[in-house]
Parts: sequence; C-alpha cells; structure tokens
Amino acid sequence: MRPARGRTTVARMMSRDAVLSVLTLLREAGADVVIAGGWGIDALLGEETREHRDLDILHRREQEGAVVAALEAAGYTETLDRRPVRFVLSHPAGPEIDLHPLVFAADGSAVQSSLDPGEPFRYPASCFVTGTIGATTVRCISAEQQALFHQGYEPAERDVADMRRLSERFGLDTSL
Repeated sequence: MRPARGRTTVARMMSRDAVLSVLTLLREAGADVVIAGGWGIDALLGEETREHRDLDILHRREQEGAVVAALEAAGYTETLDRRPVRFVLSHPAGPEIDLHPLVFAADGSAVQSSLDPGEPFRYPASCFVTGTIGATTVRCISAEQQALFHQGYEPAERDVADMRRLSERFGLDTSL
C-alpha cells in the first residue's frame, strides 16, 4: 500500500536549482534525506525528463525538527499536515516539498506510517541508492522501490510515463 498523496495548492514548478539548494540547506542542517517521487526517478535516470511540481523527501523522523527549522528559515511554511504519514511545506514563490518521515532500523531498512493501521510502507536497506541531478550525486530510492511506491492508486499520465522510463532503463515490470 502506497502512502497517501494529495495536493494542497497548485504550485510553481520545482526547478533543478531549487532541488539542489534545498538539499544543500538540509545537508548543512545535519539532516539525512533521500529523494523519492519524480525527482527521485530523474536522479536514477541521470536526466531531467519533465517538469516537477514538488520535491518528495524522505527524512529520519528524529531529524524532523532540524528539517523543518532549516526549511522555515528559507521561507517555507507548513501547508498540509497528515502526520505521521507525510506533511507539506510550501514556499511563497510556489515550490512545495512533500516530506515523508521514516523510522530506521539498525540494519538500514526503514518504515513509513500509512493510513492503514498496522500496514507501514517498508523500505529495505538495499533501496537507498544514489543518482544524479545535474552533476550532483544525490541519495534516492531504487527503481524497484519507485515501482512499489507507484502502486495502489490511479496513476496520472506523468506517473505512467515515469514508470515507462524506469522500465525501459532498468528492465523492470512497472505495470500500474
């Protein structure tokens, strides 16, 4: 079961420069984050394949205070709270960051709460990989995990296109 999704407002696009700025900001705040969603797929592919409305970030739940403080200092404000599953921070200029708190185990695997009681979304340690945005190496989730993440909901056209690109590049069955 995929964690719940939804949009609070129509946002301006999240540019590559904005993504890299957010990642730098969070790294400087000491936060350990991983990219998922559309930007995570583009990181795996090593190229920007489409415009993105937001940036999906997985973060360690115990670092949430540092993540939120760093983003608030950069002008972001919370616009949606669906904790413990996810929450959204938006910038006055338009970009949104969709934050997903994870609880990590000693073996490097993690779980994310879901709306279904007792059914957390699981991330095996092996799904945390790297990709590139521009010339910058970033942490992201694997193509296999992206395919799992895109199950259990009616896909938008962009989701179908993203899964097709992953299938072509990595030889996965990404049927939605």
